[in-house]
Amino acid sequence: ISDAVTLTVSVPRAVLSVSPQKWLTEGDPVTLICEVKGSSTGWTFSWYTLTVSSDSSHHYTPLSDSSRGAGGNYTVSSAALKHTGVYVCRAERENPAYYTTYSNTQPLWITGVSPPVSLIVSPSRTQHFTLVTISLSCEDQSNSDRWRVRRYTDHAQLEDCLLSSWGSQTGSTCKISSTVPLDTGVYWCQSESGDSYNLVNITVHIGVILESPVHPVTEGDTLTLRCLYPYSTPPNLRADFYKDESLIQNQTTEIIISTVSKSHEGFYYCKHPERGESPKSWISVTVSHSESQISVLHTLSSVLAVCPYLLVTVVLIFKCCRMRGKTIYLKPL
Repeated sequence: ISDAVTLTVSVPRAVLSVSPQKWLTEGDPVTLICEVKGSSTGWTFSWYTLTVSSDSSHHYTPLSDSSRGAGGNYTVSSAALKHTGVYVCRAERENPAYYTTYSNTQPLWITGVSPPVSLIVSPSRTQHFTLVTISLSCEDQSNSDRWRVRRYTDHAQLEDCLLSSWGSQTGSTCKISSTVPLDTGVYWCQSESGDSYNLVNITVHIGVILESPVHPVTEGDTLTLRCLYPYSTPPNLRADFYKDESLIQNQTTEIIISTVSKSHEGFYYCKHPERGESPKSWISVTVSHSESQISVLHTLSSVLAVCPYLLVTVVLIFKCCRMRGKTIYLKPL
């Protein structure tokens, strides 16, 4: 009897990642990177989006422009709202013939400046306690019922509130009656044509949470942050507040920033010595529409102020050239 031999077979698998990040603003560049672990040559790649059908089943839909994915990279030079979605990739090669399984899912979240619909969250904050009710409503100017609330979570991937067991949708409002940590994810309004708008990151946490605004804060507005705990009355805690891992204020019940600027953008959380710390929340700061207009007007006025001098210079150069041309023409042979 021969000795037992253990064979280890390494199965190539596709791994999908994103650069520079999965949260983007319209116009930002982004690249999806598909790699085959365990092998690096001879592969061609296919790209898909994950979709959910009316019976809650998931499907992989090939991208119509997947030719841009040659070489394992799928690049979008200017991201648009239509690029919001959940992506996967797969690799294949001919000799020997082999297909990898579908890769891990990789979401891309593209936020717009002026979306046609707003996702209203009640209570109005990004972090929530467990075992509470959350309402998410898609509201547009016509108060139509054509919107559906969808979400993406790490455990269940892509889900539709109308077809789910975790929520109930009436009109354009989704209601989660008893929250659990598994409800943590990204929520948005989905149009009848499949476009995604007004993405919101929702976190459900047992214990301390940070009360922060659902949507981006406009420059010049006031930002208020509080540290909350479900088992104290009132729920406000005296805690330490942090931004990007740096302590910004200690032992206070709230932080009020009266005039927000772009420098206030970052990850915030609070920490209590006995109750623990909250999850981190990203606070985004946008430029106000009026300030954008002022900036444009200032640029235009600067250009217009310089224009007369540019025009005079061009005319003088043109006249000098003509004079020089005439001088050369009149010289005797």
